[in-house]
Amino acid sequence: MRECPIADLLDKRLAFVTGKGGVGKTTVAYALGLAAAAAGKRAIVCEIAAQERGSRIFGRSPIGFHETRVSQGLWAISIDPERTIREYLEVQMPMRSMAAILARSNLFGYLTAATPGLQEMVSMGKVWELTLNERKSPDAERTYDIVIVDAPATGHGIAFLQTPHEFRDLARVGPLAHQAGRIERTLADPTATGVAIVARGEEMAVNEAIALERSLAGPDAGTRFEIDRFYVNCLYPDRLSGPERKLIERVVKRSANESARAAEPALRAALEEATRAAAQREQLERLREQVAGPVAELPFLFAPGLGPEQLSRLAGVLT
Repeated sequence: MRECPIADLLDKRLAFVTGKGGVGKTTVAYALGLAAAAAGKRAIVCEIAAQERGSRIFGRSPIGFHETRVSQGLWAISIDPERTIREYLEVQMPMRSMAAILARSNLFGYLTAATPGLQEMVSMGKVWELTLNERKSPDAERTYDIVIVDAPATGHGIAFLQTPHEFRDLARVGPLAHQAGRIERTLADPTATGVAIVARGEEMAVNEAIALERSLAGPDAGTRFEIDRFYVNCLYPDRLSGPERKLIERVVKRSANESARAAEPALRAALEEATRAAAQREQLERLREQVAGPVAELPFLFAPGLGPEQLSRLAGVLT
């Protein structure tokens, strides 16, 4: 495994984790959070669009729209756009009761639904608010050294990251447009914001990772992002060399005697694992050839479930 340190990514104030759906974005986001906490930082992982996976990973009650401590030095929050809009109104209006009345009104609900990108904008605004040294949230209890965002998958992830740029152009004036401009400057600052793309050693996932880098870092991007790290997740161990695989294939084909037949299931399992590992390595090398950012490898965890112990193992690999 090639060494690929992540100190530069975790030294940033804001880190987005994106990639194709099903590749383990949430797992990597929380592993990064544990790695940051182990380095002595206060970290928070944000799940977008009211997703709720962290509570299952850490075996606790639902986190919801609350900054909830899930481990030493690590918090989590599930960002609900409706709750975020209400919080935004509480910040902007002189009385919280007025904000509550407005948020419950049917007219405001219609206006919210009819405004393109508003829910994504307020969600990004909440992410940005968590990075501030002087929090604007009326219920804020702490500040964080790093905010790690479990961003939406590929296409939606691109749209989410470009939301401040698009919304600023759309709104032009007003407090939200002003905030969008401030957020866009933060996102465009590579010393403040980092992006990690997660893939698996599979053709489609690698294709999407390559396309994602081109969309976010290319000249046509509204806000350009340099990709700090690619993580190829769930890699099988490469235990056998090519000649060893061929030897096992010959043994399996010729398993005529009793002792060979008894060993055949184990040999077939080893051969299947080695074949899959070799295919994953081919895709891993293809990714390295096609992208500009560094590529790190994360192992497949042979465990019945994902919990704090498995995340700690991944955090150790990350560092």
